[in-house]
Amino acid sequence: MRVIIVGGGIGGLTLALMLHARGVAATVYEQASEIREVGVGINTLPHAIRELADLGLLPALDEAGIRTRELVYMNRFGQAVWREPRGLHAGAPVPQFSIHRGRLQRVIRDAVAERLGGDAILTGRRLLGFIQDEGGVTAHFSDARFGEAGETARGDILIGADGIHSAVRACYFPNQGPPCWQGVQMWRGACDWPVFLDGESMIIAGGMAGKLVLYPIGKGASTTTRLTNWVVNIRNGDPERPPPKEAWSKPGRLEDVLPFARRFSVPDMDILGLIRATSTFWEYPMCDRDPLPRWTHGRVTLLGDAAHPMYPVGSNGASQAILDARCLADWLVKAEHPRQALAAYEAQRLPATAEVVAMNRVGGPERVIDAVEALAPNGFDDVERVLGYAKREQIVKSYAGKAGFSAEQLAARKG
Repeated sequence: MRVIIVGGGIGGLTLALMLHARGVAATVYEQASEIREVGVGINTLPHAIRELADLGLLPALDEAGIRTRELVYMNRFGQAVWREPRGLHAGAPVPQFSIHRGRLQRVIRDAVAERLGGDAILTGRRLLGFIQDEGGVTAHFSDARFGEAGETARGDILIGADGIHSAVRACYFPNQGPPCWQGVQMWRGACDWPVFLDGESMIIAGGMAGKLVLYPIGKGASTTTRLTNWVVNIRNGDPERPPPKEAWSKPGRLEDVLPFARRFSVPDMDILGLIRATSTFWEYPMCDRDPLPRWTHGRVTLLGDAAHPMYPVGSNGASQAILDARCLADWLVKAEHPRQALAAYEAQRLPATAEVVAMNRVGGPERVIDAVEALAPNGFDDVERVLGYAKREQIVKSYAGKAGFSAEQLAARKG
């Protein structure tokens, strides 16, 4: 069997590694002229890290990121609403990692190049189209750098792992329109900054209408600093007028983000100083897409953000792509026919990810902050008197169970 993977992001690269480990040949076709360390921080949860650890990537992840110790949810005044240990500290068999997205992608890319060979990742290839028949799929690529005629690839199946603006998805859903937007704009950056808390923990302050996120994603220039990721999310736009594609991932401006950042207060953290110290940061609309009725069309299917782009809530975007890769790789080696494998993969993963997309739209586990802020908009003296522990726990823990990383699921290692 030979697999064509369109897209060299975290999902596509992980799938290539998963397939190689199972004796299946794969080639990754990436539109960018090179796979660079772009983006900022993400969290990768234990149910996904478990899969990367099985691929032998844990030492490289330790070099690239931070093992997350604790998560603290706060209101915008910096008062703790909920706190819980994470990863190994919560009893999981593997860590949770806070890491730069580009560094995580590099770790996986390097493993693909080493194990599959340098020609397993072909960059500068833009998908022009594909045709499938009874025997396989033929894909046509142009030279994305110069627009010249590129090459033709033949495989048994084709996987669209090409992100929220997926060309593969658009072939089957040409009238899907732009991504869905609720009016939330994000500013994201990272810089070397003095350690806060214990240097291994993350803070999420504020609800869906206005949120601040802080966590370390790598070693700093000295033992007293960390590469610190920050995010400011504000609902300040018109959902009926989503930003055009060219407005995505553009350099941010201090005069735009600082007025919103002033809304937040976190103990022992100079938020404005952190943002001002960041030489370059980025502005994004927080978007997703409605779940699809199907991913699979014969010998073609979708994976990761191409299949189920979701709000960056609950640390699940990259994690769910990694779970997709594991599920698809397993089905491809145990099913009698590629079509059967793709159908079984979709049946398992589409409803599970659609539920996560829906939960993320209303805040996911971070909804506990909204619940407390709705009852105590000006802060509180005792959170227990605002919303009891059992109710707060139910909000947070129910999300973990539905997204697949509850303590019981991790211990059972189902799937």
